[in-house]
Amino acid sequence: MFDSEIRELTIRVRAAFDRAGIPHPEEIHWAPTPFQGSWGIGTAACFQAAAFEARQAGGGNVPARAREIAELLVRQLDPPTGFQKIVSANAYINAYFDTATYAARVVDEAIEQGAEFGRGQPKGERVMVEYAQPNTHHSFHIGHARNVALGESLARLVEFAGFETIRAAYPGDIGLTVMTAVWGYRKFHYGQEPEGIHERGQWLAKIYTEAHALVHQNLEETPEKRARREESDAERREMYRRWDSGDPQVRELWRITRQWSLDEFEAILRILGARIDVFFFESEVDEDAKRIVEELISTGVAEDERPEGPVIVKIDEKLGLDKERYRTAVLLRSDGTTLYPAKDLALAKRKFQEFDVDRSIYVVDVRQSLHFQQVFKILELWGFPQASKCFHLPYGFVTLPAGAMSSRLGNVVLFMDVYNEARRRVEQIISEKNPELTGDRRTEVARQIGLGALIYALISVDNTKDIVFDWDAALSFDGQSAPYIQNAHVRANSILKKATALPATGSFDYALSPLEAELIDRISRFPEIVARAAAEYKPLHMSTYAFELAKAFHAFYHAVPVLQAESSAIREARVRLTAAAKQVLANSLNLLGIAAPAVM
Repeated sequence: MFDSEIRELTIRVRAAFDRAGIPHPEEIHWAPTPFQGSWGIGTAACFQAAAFEARQAGGGNVPARAREIAELLVRQLDPPTGFQKIVSANAYINAYFDTATYAARVVDEAIEQGAEFGRGQPKGERVMVEYAQPNTHHSFHIGHARNVALGESLARLVEFAGFETIRAAYPGDIGLTVMTAVWGYRKFHYGQEPEGIHERGQWLAKIYTEAHALVHQNLEETPEKRARREESDAERREMYRRWDSGDPQVRELWRITRQWSLDEFEAILRILGARIDVFFFESEVDEDAKRIVEELISTGVAEDERPEGPVIVKIDEKLGLDKERYRTAVLLRSDGTTLYPAKDLALAKRKFQEFDVDRSIYVVDVRQSLHFQQVFKILELWGFPQASKCFHLPYGFVTLPAGAMSSRLGNVVLFMDVYNEARRRVEQIISEKNPELTGDRRTEVARQIGLGALIYALISVDNTKDIVFDWDAALSFDGQSAPYIQNAHVRANSILKKATALPATGSFDYALSPLEAELIDRISRFPEIVARAAAEYKPLHMSTYAFELAKAFHAFYHAVPVLQAESSAIREARVRLTAAAKQVLANSLNLLGIAAPAVM
């Protein structure tokens, strides 16, 4: 935002180092100073210079020497244009901006750049974010929604930060669990097909639950039930064998029922605002996985213990580690069938070679943490340099107060049920708070707020923690929630509508109130938060920032007169500040995958 001024300041600091005869770091980095009534940036270059001198001399008091250097340099430094003063503070060199100039620059850039405000420069790296991996032949539940919400927000953040970004999905569309649903359909429901995309998907999930119960033992099993169960289990396994051998009838039945799941899945992705660029399917990588395992055996990475045992990689041994860390990964069973690590290796190879991916981020639940540690280390042993830039973003489970979810037990909490309930509750709130909002407009606003509340509740908690979904907290207009943030955007919009026109300029050359200064400070930090959230793969940073920005705006809205300001010049400045806040609230919500309604 102040790139030219900071470049000039850096040149002057380097020149001061040179005049003092003190070697300076090659790169002088600046970071924002804590806001205490004025805005500034600071550098720890004096610490680095003092540490270098100590190494050259074989020792020395680094903190004391750093303070001495900072005081020496500051005496020689004149503030460049745009800065008020330069001071030394605890061995840091801090430069403080002219308050009016800083405030105007922040507000002007937020307004002028609009939806692009905060976007990073191109990074020259291609990132693939893999998320949205539900198994087919089930139905999309609230835990899947957390996966998609995290993945979509992360993809938006990484892309906005300047990385070329590819969104990828890897649905599990084969395996014995999938074939259980296909067998159940063929055995008991062949020829039936409910109307409606979501109805078909949910019906197929019920068939899976029904079939699963038939092939798994229970505590009260009689000899007759055991015989029927074993017969059913043999039938579904035979169907899986036929699929694996390419039986056209089984493959066609699998294809038709799989499409029912995919239709529902894609409809829900549209609801959530997620755009997937490429779909990988587990069924497509199975044969590649087998070939890759043979390659790993031939290069000595993997060990083949068949037919008595499986194909394995003793990762710790191959890495030369004395202590157990990554353990042993099993790639193939003794019968030659593939396991998940082998399939993920095949998928990674496709990502790297077909899509030229530099970084690969996997949004998968926390139970798979060891799995991905193993896969990334095998990729390293295999020779892929991208292995060091593979990252697993784990996330915890989502439950409603009624209890945990399990598709096998049939008590899964379906996303569509929660989504529809959120919309219903919001419509009720709107009818009480804003009865003038009616018809299609009320329906659309209820959708935006209900969905926003759901998404925010899923990503505003640290991804490693489990969530117990709380309706009251999610839909609160007063707490840390999407409706609270959206309401700040609506209030800003209301002020701007009453202002009728946005002033072309605004001068902040007056005594800013603490609430004005706080709001400007929050706006100024948006680009930094974007960069940090993308670098750390942490949508939580953006969700927290959006709440803090909304809180700052609500405080400003309630206490600082805008349209009734004491002078026309202050009114113009505050109207522009409101416009800047509205824009950054919208940008923040968009990066979370949440709409910014104009009314509510």
